[in-house]
Amino acid sequence: MLQINHLIRRYYNRAAVDDVTLTLDSGKTYALLGPNGSGKTTLMKMIAGLVKPTSGEILLDNEPIGVRSKANIAYMPTENYFYSYMTIRDVGRYYADFFSDFSLEQYNASLTRMDLEPKDKIRQLSSGMAAKLRLALTLSRDAELMMFDEPLNGVDILTRQQVVDEILRCRETGRTMLLSTHLVDELEPSIDCAIYMLHGKIALMGDRDLLAERGTLTELYLKIYGTEGIDHVQAIKG
Repeated sequence: MLQINHLIRRYYNRAAVDDVTLTLDSGKTYALLGPNGSGKTTLMKMIAGLVKPTSGEILLDNEPIGVRSKANIAYMPTENYFYSYMTIRDVGRYYADFFSDFSLEQYNASLTRMDLEPKDKIRQLSSGMAAKLRLALTLSRDAELMMFDEPLNGVDILTRQQVVDEILRCRETGRTMLLSTHLVDELEPSIDCAIYMLHGKIALMGDRDLLAERGTLTELYLKIYGTEGIDHVQAIKG
């Protein structure tokens, strides 16, 4: 279980994450929703231990985020972080050396399912292929908490289905999953709970089935971030 209490991250005078408190229960899949700049990436990077909070706390199984917790958290960022001269095979070996829970067998199987060639060099990959590679690496870890930051960004319609299928395959293992996205439609059937962020705060959060009484996740997204914005949030909460 992941617990976040009064979490704040400031950059100069701006709060990228502003007093966020929430709990992620084990085995559930959460959608972290919002447009660019709403605080999603900063929140995920703090959970992953890559960004230090200004204040507040993050606990995984009642332990603060640190060296031990990082071994139980797998995080897929939006940016590429490989050397361009590496091959896809090289990247897998690098991960296997770095993470004790990384499975080369599972990695190679993911590459096959997503039509990635191990011999291809990183500099040859399109944005969609690079996204699939980041996904394969993340899913090949045996981590308690799996986080995916915009896994469908830069991915064409045909490739999106491959990405969604791989995420669903992981969901079936009972892990806790947190997916940041503004492309709601493709992932909505797989979501247990939705978290809408607005200006660094949680605008709305709830189980998908309960929120469905107010509309689909996409309809709520449009209401929260559309022209009437916060008035709809207050109405929904009320």
